[in-house]
Amino acid sequence: MQNPVIILGAQKLGTAALDIFNSNNVVVYCFLDDSKDLQQQEINNVAVMSSTEDNEFLKLVGQKCDVFVALEDSAARKGVIKMLKDEYKAVPVNAIHRFSSVSEYAWLGHGNMVAAGAVVNNNSRIGNYAIIQSGAVVDTNARIGDFVQVGAGAVINADVVVEEGAFIGTGAVVVAGVKIGKNARVGAGSVVVADVPAKATVFGNPAAPVK
Repeated sequence: MQNPVIILGAQKLGTAALDIFNSNNVVVYCFLDDSKDLQQQEINNVAVMSSTEDNEFLKLVGQKCDVFVALEDSAARKGVIKMLKDEYKAVPVNAIHRFSSVSEYAWLGHGNMVAAGAVVNNNSRIGNYAIIQSGAVVDTNARIGDFVQVGAGAVINADVVVEEGAFIGTGAVVVAGVKIGKNARVGAGSVVVADVPAKATVFGNPAAPVK
């Protein structure tokens, strides 16, 4: 990666992305964020210049700058990513921390975040725009869909499938071969031993549906 990066979103995910790019000696040109309280402020010496819809900055994307989308709200992230593709023909780059471990035999799509201490093992597959937090493990042959979030210290064991939009809480363990359905949620610290249907929320050890 040679170009400076514009980070869209200057809150928790944005500052985490900044740390990742700094770890790789990649220059972050600026933040863009829709919060007026953050605009014209500096975060770790990087300015929050304007909103995520400011054409004066977005027109740099794909020309002089790369872009990473770090908005907290999943729906907002999806909307901004679609806008970047449709209006600027731009695809967000990956943010992979220098101190993560990603196998050369793993496959990653676009716009993913892999934080410090995370492990992505061989023959695993991560789609687009997933968030793999610090210390999480994605083991051999696991499949992580688009817009999945895996919390800090969570373990996705071998041959697990996590479908689009699912959320795996901090410290959760998904045992080998389990399938987590689309937009399902797994509570922090849970141990998932059976498949979780789409849109379901489970919690506990063993994880059970939350009604």
